[in-house]
Amino acid sequence: MLDNKFLNNLYFNWWRNLDKTILTIFLLLFTLGLLFSLLSTSLVASDRLNTNNYFFFLKHCIFISIGIFTMFFFSILEKNKLFLLSYLFFLIFLISLTLVPFIGTEVKGSKRWLDIFFLPRFQPIEILKPFIIVVIATSLSFENKNYQFFKYFVSFLLILPIIILLVSQPDMGQTVLIFLTWLSLIFISGINLYLFFIFFIFILFSVLSLVIFVPKFEYILIRITTFLNPSSGNNYQSEKASEAIISGGFFGKGIGEGVLKNNVPEAHTDYIVSVISEEFGAIMIFFILLIFLIFLYKTFKNISYLKNDKIKFIIFGCSIIIFFQFLVHLGVNIRILPTTGMTLPFLSYGGSSIVGSSILAGIILNLTKKNIS
Repeated sequence: MLDNKFLNNLYFNWWRNLDKTILTIFLLLFTLGLLFSLLSTSLVASDRLNTNNYFFFLKHCIFISIGIFTMFFFSILEKNKLFLLSYLFFLIFLISLTLVPFIGTEVKGSKRWLDIFFLPRFQPIEILKPFIIVVIATSLSFENKNYQFFKYFVSFLLILPIIILLVSQPDMGQTVLIFLTWLSLIFISGINLYLFFIFFIFILFSVLSLVIFVPKFEYILIRITTFLNPSSGNNYQSEKASEAIISGGFFGKGIGEGVLKNNVPEAHTDYIVSVISEEFGAIMIFFILLIFLIFLYKTFKNISYLKNDKIKFIIFGCSIIIFFQFLVHLGVNIRILPTTGMTLPFLSYGGSSIVGSSILAGIILNLTKKNIS
């Protein structure tokens, strides 16, 4: 009886303090992800696997169920327990990321996944991203004025091994995403702007030097060259994605009428925006963009009411990494960015991506509750 009363009080307090607009946005994105997964993967399953048309969709349902449970789990935790658990998971998944070069599974020339006997293939960086933000925010919230520059140095040391591991996979998309998120966090933390831009230029030249002079990263130069000059290389996927968006027009061809999902490998992950645009039209992409913009507005509005710098940084970091990932995915699909293999948060097919996005959602819901200060 006591347990039931405790659970009822816990649920009541959680529901009363929760930002229901943000929760609705996350649930709407999950629902749209299910719909688009059904439309984009049913023919893929029947054509390539000669199996149940709903093979990928049923797997996506399982991923979404796990994701929603994960989101609610992280949203209901007490604040200090959330931080402690985040530090623990940061260490666990950092170790997992370290194991990728040794025992990882290679797919299409990239070794980004682990295939452990009690877990299906998963991408450690997707699960690690939310906890990177919590750890960086903790280091940046250090308030001793005598060690202001030290906290930036510590935050850089925290992401440096992760960036090195990602570059070695290679996974430049996630590398750029994490680095941009880190830059955004140190920018809002009050760093001297001269120091910020000097460091940014230094990193930019370092990356360009790697791309130009190190053979391992020649593929990045090829992608950039292909992006700038389409006739210089193989850009089949990008061309088909662009054609799908153009052929869809403003209102789309209609449900099930698109052909991109049959012509491009991994269209249900890397090019889901093009699949959506072909069948539902550009109007649906505008609607999805509006959802993400409302999400960003609501989280930033919540930040403005808070006094705790650490919580501000965490909410900002979790929100901006979701929005950056959306922008990169959209940019690749409409060919204003080179191909990165970046999924669309909450909507693309893939267990690691969905669970990682769900953890970010859970942390945001937890720290935007009314009783947080």
